[in-house]
This record gives sequence, C-alpha cells and structure tokens, in this order.
Amino acid sequence: MDSGKQLAHAHEVGTKTSLVLQKRLKNAQEAFGNRVRHATGNGATAPSSWMAGADPMSCYAYAIDSMQRAILFWDTLRQRGNHFVENTTQGLKPVLHFDYETVLDGRQFARPVNYALLRITPAAGVTIDDSRRPYVIIDPRAGHGPGIGGFKDDSQVGVAMRAGHPVYFVIFFRDPEPGQTLLDVCEAEQVFIKKVRALHPDSPKPAIIGNCQGGWAAMMLAASDPDDTGPIVINGAPMSYWSGAWSEGEGDNPMRYSGGLLGGTWLASLTADLGNGKFDGAWLVQNFEKLNPANSLWDKYYNLYRKADTEPPRFLEFERWWGGYYLMNREEIEWITRNLFVGNKLWSGDVKSATGKAFDLRDIKSPIVLFASMGDNITPPQQAFNWVVDLYGSTEEIKARGQVIVGMMHQNIGHLGIFVSGKVAKKEHAQIVSVLKSIELLPPGLYGMVIHERESGNGIDYDVEFQEHTLEEIAGRLNRFQRVDEKPFEAVAALSDFNQRAYELFAQPLVQAMSSEMSARLLREFHPLRVQNWAFSDMNPWLAWLGPTAEAVRANRQALGADAPLREHEQVGAEMLSATLDAYRAVRDAMTEATFFGLYANMFSFYSRGETPAHADTRAVTTPGELPEVKDALASVKRGGYTEALARVACLLKRKGEPLPLSRLELRKELVDDLVEFLPEMPMDEWRRIRGQQEIIARYAPEQAIEALPALLRDPADRQRLHALASKLRADERLLGYEPTAEQAAMLKRIQAVLAGGAERQHRAAVPLARAS
Repeated sequence: MDSGKQLAHAHEVGTKTSLVLQKRLKNAQEAFGNRVRHATGNGATAPSSWMAGADPMSCYAYAIDSMQRAILFWDTLRQRGNHFVENTTQGLKPVLHFDYETVLDGRQFARPVNYALLRITPAAGVTIDDSRRPYVIIDPRAGHGPGIGGFKDDSQVGVAMRAGHPVYFVIFFRDPEPGQTLLDVCEAEQVFIKKVRALHPDSPKPAIIGNCQGGWAAMMLAASDPDDTGPIVINGAPMSYWSGAWSEGEGDNPMRYSGGLLGGTWLASLTADLGNGKFDGAWLVQNFEKLNPANSLWDKYYNLYRKADTEPPRFLEFERWWGGYYLMNREEIEWITRNLFVGNKLWSGDVKSATGKAFDLRDIKSPIVLFASMGDNITPPQQAFNWVVDLYGSTEEIKARGQVIVGMMHQNIGHLGIFVSGKVAKKEHAQIVSVLKSIELLPPGLYGMVIHERESGNGIDYDVEFQEHTLEEIAGRLNRFQRVDEKPFEAVAALSDFNQRAYELFAQPLVQAMSSEMSARLLREFHPLRVQNWAFSDMNPWLAWLGPTAEAVRANRQALGADAPLREHEQVGAEMLSATLDAYRAVRDAMTEATFFGLYANMFSFYSRGETPAHADTRAVTTPGELPEVKDALASVKRGGYTEALARVACLLKRKGEPLPLSRLELRKELVDDLVEFLPEMPMDEWRRIRGQQEIIARYAPEQAIEALPALLRDPADRQRLHALASKLRADERLLGYEPTAEQAAMLKRIQAVLAGGAERQHRAAVPLARAS
C-alpha cells in the first residue's frame, strides 16, 4: 500500500472510529440520565416523598438500623478474611458442594501435573446407574480454583447426578508442578478419560463438559484423543479470541482489546518472572473485576449492606471461590497468551501436542454443543462460535466429515451465570443432559437448540427442538461487519512477537536475576486482592472488637423495613453511585475501543502488505457444486452397499425446512433400539460420516441419487432387508400418527419404482446366465 493510500486509509479509520466513539458516548450519557431519572422520581422504586421520614423518631430508627447493618457488613468481611486465611493455609480446596473421592492424582504421574480426577459421591436419595454415560467436568483455570461447576445443588454436577449419571470432576491444585506445561496437562487429562472408560466399560463414551478455559482444554483433549471422548459441551469458552461485536450500538467486549493496548504477551512473561517463574492468578481475577467496576467496587458490597441479615451466607459462599487465587508456571501462561489470547491459533492447527502433532479440531468425532450468552462480555458469542466458521469452509464440509455441532444461546446471562446460575442449571444444563443421547442421532450439520417453556400441573416443563442452519447463515448473523474488525489483531500479534523478543533479550535476564522465592511470595501476599482479604480478618488486632459486637447486634437487632422512607433515600443514592460507575465504564470502554482501532487499524495497513487475512475463506467465492466435498461425494454416487443405500433413502425422505422436535428424536432413538437387526453395525461417528456424504449426494444430484440406488443394492439380500425395514416402519404403531408430507409420499413412490425396476433388470440379466450354465 503506497503512502497516499495509507493516508486515505488512516483518514477513513479516524472518521469511522470517531463516529462510533460519539455514538458510544451518547449512549453512555443517555443510559446514565435514564437511570438517574428513574431513581429520583420517574420509576416505581423512587421514594414517595423527599421529605417523608424527616421526623426525629424516623431518623433515630434509621440511624440504629444503618449502624447495625454496618457492623454486620464489616463482620461479614471479617468472616470472609478468616475464610481466606484458613483456605490459604490449607493450600486451597475445591469449592465443590458435593462429597468426592480421588480417583487419580496427576502429581504422581511420570510427568507430574497439579491436576486430579475426582468421582463425585451421590447425596442421600440420589441413585446412580453406572451403566449410564459418565460425565467429566473440567473447570476453568483462569485465576480461580476449581469447583464452580459443582458450586451448589442446582449446578452441572447436580443436574447430571439427579439424572442418574456418574459424575467425575477434573480439579487442579494451587501450586503447579515444576516444569509442567499445558501439553502435559492435556496428556494427563487423556489418562483421566481412559480411566473413566475403564471404570464404565458398558457405558457410552463419557461426555466432556468444559467451562470457559476448560472449554478449549476439553476441545484439545477431544482432538488429541477422539476415540475415547463422547459428546463435548463447552460453555462460555473463548475459542476465537479476536472475535467480538463491533457495532454502532453499545460498547461490547472490551477484554479483547487488552492484549493490544498492553503491547502483547510480554507483560505476562514479566509478571511470571517477578513471581520467580510462577504467574499469580490474582492478576487475572483483577482484570475480570475491572470489567465491571460498578459491581466490583460498589454493587455487591451495597447489596450485602442492604440485606445484612440475609445476604452474608450467599456472599461468603461465592467469595470462597472468587477469593481463591491459583498459580501457573511461566510456561503455561506464556503458552496461553501466545497461542490463544494474542495468537488465536487453536482453530488454525498451529498449536501442536507434545508429540508434535497439530491439534486439528476437525478430528473430533463426537457431537459438539456450544453454549454462549449475548450478555457475556468476557466470552461473547462471536468468540464461542466463530471458530466453526474459521475451521470449516462450508456447511458441506461439516456434513462430509460427519460432524454434528449444536449451538445454544442465552439472551442476557453474564459470563459467570453460565456456570453458576441455578436457573441456568435447571433449564439449559438440565436439558443438555436430557437430550445428549438424542443429539448423537442428529444427522451431520449445524443446529440451533431452542428450549421452550410451558406451564404444567407440576410447574414449568420444557420442550426442546433443533433447527438446522447453514454455516454461511450463522456467520452472517454473528458478524455484521464480515469480521473486518479482526484485521487489526493481526498487527497486534506481529507487534506482540516483537515486544516479546525484545523483553527476552534485554529485560528478562535482569528481572530473573533480581527475583527470588521470597520476593515472589511478598509480591503475592501484598497483591491488592489478597490484602483486602487478610487485612479484614482476625489477623488484624484492631478488629478484635468486631466479632463480639456483631453478636450483640444480632441479639438486639432493630431492623427497619426496606420500604421505610429513609431506606428508600439510601437506595436512591446507591443507585446513582452505581449509575455513575457504569457511566465511567461505558466511557472507558468506548475510549479503549477507539484507541485500539485508531492505533492498530492503521498499523495493519503497514503490516499487511495486502496479505489475505488468516481467517479468510479462500473458497467463499466458489459455487457450492465446485467444493471438494461435493465433488468427492458425487464421484461416489454409485459406490457403496446397504449402509449407503439406507442413509441415502433417509436423506431423500427427510422433512425439509422444519424444526426437529425432541419428541421426534426420542422416537427415532426408540426405533433404533427396536430395529437394530436392520441397521448396520458400525460406530456412530462412521454412520454420521456416511449419512453426511449421502445427504450431499441427495441435495446436489437427487436424480442420480435415486437412479443409482439399485447399484447400491445389487445383493438381493440387501434389497430384501431394506424392504423388510420399510414394512416394519409402515406397521409400527408409533409412526401411525406421523403422516408423510406430499413431497415425502411422492419421493417414496419414486424410490419404490426405481428399486422395483432395478430388481426386474437384474432378474432379466440373470436368466440368460442361468440358461447358459
């Protein structure tokens, strides 16, 4: 790009970012104004009168109530600090709500890692069927400790166990083993899965549940060991790190810009070197807290103060997990930042296993379920789904490989709510558990899973249906700007490599020479997040009075109702402070976005030199009929036997353009079990591959597909077997209520006529041969 074009490009970038920034700031101002007006008089929560409750007795009652709540509030923080000190002293434990037993401890492996496999012990009244599919849950290792997937009774662990499934949990300890890498962790998790399979030899392959960072760990595990893993469910997992929503509405996904504005991966290496080779997860937790300063600095604490009589147990339970900070080796955090956060390499095949083989996510044989939320600003839907667009060139490739990918979207839940929310566990996660076996029966393709609520005599029931989509449709829906906003991230990756090398050459030797285990420990102990915990604990002698005083307050509590006028005034002030912090966040995020694109969008014009972006699909301009998958399928139109014929007939008779309700899938599962003698014996992944190939044939060459059926059924026994299956299905009472569409009826007659004609031709050809013999 010559200098003139670069200047024009810079002007265009500056104009666009300025317009978007103005829109962002206007939205922030309007949102702040709306919240203030709602709080001060235009909403149902506004105080009835600003002068109400001004009499001395009301003021006295409010003063007593507010002081008592303040003492209970600070005592709760003291309890949080005591829990923190106790847990830290004990080395931190999983925050699992359930009892468990250790099955394997990775610290005893030949290549030791700080991971272990637990088996969850069922609670009283819960019956586990060891012949049912086991579930293996992998929690994120992103600063916090393990256990969030089994944090409460209504959780991923709880819903799976109540459904009768054995549940295993992959945990990790606070301190990494010397020299362990994430590739070592992946190999250890392969050993865990093989152990689970050995414990349940008569069960289906284990389902792997990955939460956030545990999601891409589950995908790496499944890609490296596809023969041992069953369906994969990844929740809020950032697989395409450069993706996000860049639009003219509210500012979204500020976290994806942090790598560029910090100069790349070198800062993670510096932090690990200051920690004497260990990266402190508290820094990651602090980044999460900065995403929502209103909640981190005010809302969660005011909510505790406002409900000081009832909120402490829930607050302390969550803080037990949120305040547990774990460590990583330098090699681990550098691998994550270079390959995933900044490099965005997982889906591209650039990441290699310990054996040197690239992780190819297309090697995964089991169905993949993706669960994301529109309200998640840490892992937006684009990061959860765009890797599918990057990895597969077309819908036809997904089908040809026999892959089933199911997406599910929540409209507003936040990132943590995907794993923690009891409502999400009882609805989305419970339905995933209930339909996972049915999902394995879906034909290859890309599906959306929709859950409908309906009231019944027992409360709320759920109906599940699957709507098939094309890859192109999903890509267009998620990426309104055709992902042009991802191009600057290529410049970020290039600059990051330069800064990383410069740090390693000029600064790292000095930093490592100055660091020691003592200095690293002091840095960890005096991290602001740790200080706020231990400073408000019984370690602080100035708080010796707080515990007894809180007990006296509880014994003589004089609570004021939440609808008291002065309590309403208090809530107005709290709401206005929260609105101010939210406005600050909106302005900060808008400025962050504008700075990022102003810097790296221009840098990309110098860096790219017109290269094709890494995620660009070179086949996008190819007509579907010219795709390699379509050509390969059409070339095999006359190859195969009974299995291919059965799959092709199923494709030709498929209902088109209709959602697939769970009831039909459940019926299909029953029929498969009852008619097993007529079905080919082969692994499900192989059947899905054949099914996908035959669907391509039926779609792009329907006439050839029909005419070639006799060639697939040359053996009279095969034709008789298919005819017997059809007769069984026609007489099955479970199918009598399902009337075929006019299109299906016509297609069925056509298939019968072709097969009858093919049989007659084979008979005529066989007669002269018989006479000659």
